Amino acid sequence: MNLDLLLDEWKRTDSFLQNVTHWRVYPGQEAVYADFPATLDERLQDSLRKKGIRQLYSHQAESFDTVRSGRHSVVVTPTASGKTLCYNLPVLDTMLNDSTARALYLFPTKALAQDQMKELHRMVEHLESDIKTFTYDGDTPVTARQAIRQAGHIVVTNPDMLHSGILPHHTKWVKLFENLKYVVIDEIHMYRGVFGSHVANVIRRLKRVCKFYGSNPQFICCSATIANPRELAVELFGEDFELIDKSGAPRGEKHFLFYNPPVVNKQLGIRRSSLLEARRIATQLVTNDIQTIVFTKARTQVEVMLTYLKESTAGIIPHKAVRGYRGGYLPNERREIERGLRDGSVKGVVSTNALELGIDIGSLEACVITGYPGSIASVWQQAGRAGRRHGKSVTVLVASSAPLDQYIIQHPEYFFEGSPEHAWVHPENLIILVDHLKCAAYELPFEASEQFGVATTEEILDYLVEERVLNRASDERYYWMQDSLPSHNISLRSAAQENVLIIDMTEQNRVIGETDRFSALTTLHEKAIYIHEGVQFQVEKLDLEYGKAFVRKVDSDYYTDAELAVQLTVLDEFREEEAECVRHGFGEVAVNALPTIYKKIKFDTHENLGWGKIHLPEAELHTMSYWLAFEEGLTKELSKEQVESGLVGVAHLLKGVAPLFLMCAPGDLHVQPQVRAAHTKAPTVFLYDAYPGGIGLADKFWQIRRTAYRTALDMLDGCECEHGCPSCVGPIEIVGEHGKATTRRFLASVAHE
Repeated sequence: MNLDLLLDEWKRTDSFLQNVTHWRVYPGQEAVYADFPATLDERLQDSLRKKGIRQLYSHQAESFDTVRSGRHSVVVTPTASGKTLCYNLPVLDTMLNDSTARALYLFPTKALAQDQMKELHRMVEHLESDIKTFTYDGDTPVTARQAIRQAGHIVVTNPDMLHSGILPHHTKWVKLFENLKYVVIDEIHMYRGVFGSHVANVIRRLKRVCKFYGSNPQFICCSATIANPRELAVELFGEDFELIDKSGAPRGEKHFLFYNPPVVNKQLGIRRSSLLEARRIATQLVTNDIQTIVFTKARTQVEVMLTYLKESTAGIIPHKAVRGYRGGYLPNERREIERGLRDGSVKGVVSTNALELGIDIGSLEACVITGYPGSIASVWQQAGRAGRRHGKSVTVLVASSAPLDQYIIQHPEYFFEGSPEHAWVHPENLIILVDHLKCAAYELPFEASEQFGVATTEEILDYLVEERVLNRASDERYYWMQDSLPSHNISLRSAAQENVLIIDMTEQNRVIGETDRFSALTTLHEKAIYIHEGVQFQVEKLDLEYGKAFVRKVDSDYYTDAELAVQLTVLDEFREEEAECVRHGFGEVAVNALPTIYKKIKFDTHENLGWGKIHLPEAELHTMSYWLAFEEGLTKELSKEQVESGLVGVAHLLKGVAPLFLMCAPGDLHVQPQVRAAHTKAPTVFLYDAYPGGIGLADKFWQIRRTAYRTALDMLDGCECEHGCPSCVGPIEIVGEHGKATTRRFLASVAHE
């Protein structure tokens, strides 16, 4: 049975259709072509013709013209629309006519960098030119590094390596920095939050070093669909950008289905497992010879789904035709699976988001997404793996019971009518900024009048002089005066310096990540389930004195969520706005937190499977917070228990809604209800950044708060439970029978201001 016949069968099957909340069909789109630009080197034109390319897509030609005219550009077009040529063509065209020109390519993952390197090598081979392309990362042999520094026309790396391995040693990279014409940054939507704030400062350092060597590179960026790609590029690079967002690539007809598993317990709001429903749909697709990719959120789910699929397809298709793909697989295994997908011998693959980015796996017909992956951009990236070139394709998003999943699945217009998600960075976070000022001072002395992104640069430099980190010499320049290399102690993935290293003890001790000490209390306490790149680990020991957490790989059907006894004090109020019965505020807060217990939460159903005590000391965090206070006119008729349950309900919904708009992980924000807050003298919900100094999330929430509250109210009204459930205000045993009604009263007062 081909895809057409299966789609027709689904349309005729009531038991399937009653769970489909939305079925959208995107008609096929013919390609919009443009002739090769007149200025494009003949050798490149010949190379493209040999590959069967006789014209460019319109956005590729527009990108070439934009770059060659000297403007910075950001390209936002769908998956598999040929974005690679948007930067490879102008870069190679320049190098064919200027053998001294250099380019730096930054990719967020090694796999993506390797895939793009293959494409680059193929193009260079066709050109029969002497353009040398190299990957420079932690795996690059020491013996090859000197040759790359001297001879590499195009150096492919990642932000972490640029930060710690290239910029601090810029004197070894003179040829690169003297002749750097282009900096290419792919997938810029991934550079947000703490990571993006660090990367923005790394770019400031890069521009500073380039200026020292007399170069002024152009930035060429690519992004997934977000609400503010141009604004994000401007914040990351401090330059004006040209936005190219009209794709000329062809597109086959695409069916997009929202599928909500049936409710199995209406009182508790629990639905049938999204994993089981996704298995059933994927089995139908694969056994009908429709090449399919299934996305799951975690490594455990990959292995469970893979087992299910192999069982349900046994005897119908070969055992090796269904494969898994995730972090932890050996490179040779990954390459074998990628080849199988391209040649058609692999009919089904189950993956975490390891295959979300643009690695070439050929043209699949179907995509099943198990649970909302956290952002609309991710859904489109995953859906883009099916129907990448031509022909009909289908994507089925199978929702879990989580509030975010239920809102998305029941409000398709939110998803389909343009992305509301904004990617934010906050490079002025004082802790992050000071760290990179140290790195920049190590790389080159600072002039007294020089600015590093902020007008207060000189004040911060003088502070570092007082701390005996820098020396202000008689020539009024600031010099690094310590022995150590500062970049080695600064992770781009964390806001604070005093980090906790995460050490995997499964086979041999190896560092797999780090986090700040405050976050460690809730994510790395003993018995916590720590998830890293889709792989689950159980924490066996947390040593705060030495800043180490020891973990071991496990297969678990639950994750952990720690509860904090929080004392929150407002230190300074920067903004306040009053409305009828409510008051909004924003400012700096001190959070004293003592972790008390952790809950074991089952994947998909979000049932509470049990709990345990946490034995750790109190921690303090200074950060930025938004708060909402409910005045007496709204609460005087309510009992203390009703007020408390309403606050808990509002907090529960905000935890789900805020990441929806701020494009951050749920753990980047904490929400804390207080029945009588010391600052407001009223029932108050605080929403604060989970990082020292804040990373701009609470500030951005202030700006979008009314939209967020309306969404939270829609989420509440759309839930079919009677008094409360995990899909809206939280489990009824926590919020009580008045929880849903009181939460609605609170939200209605602010949603319709």
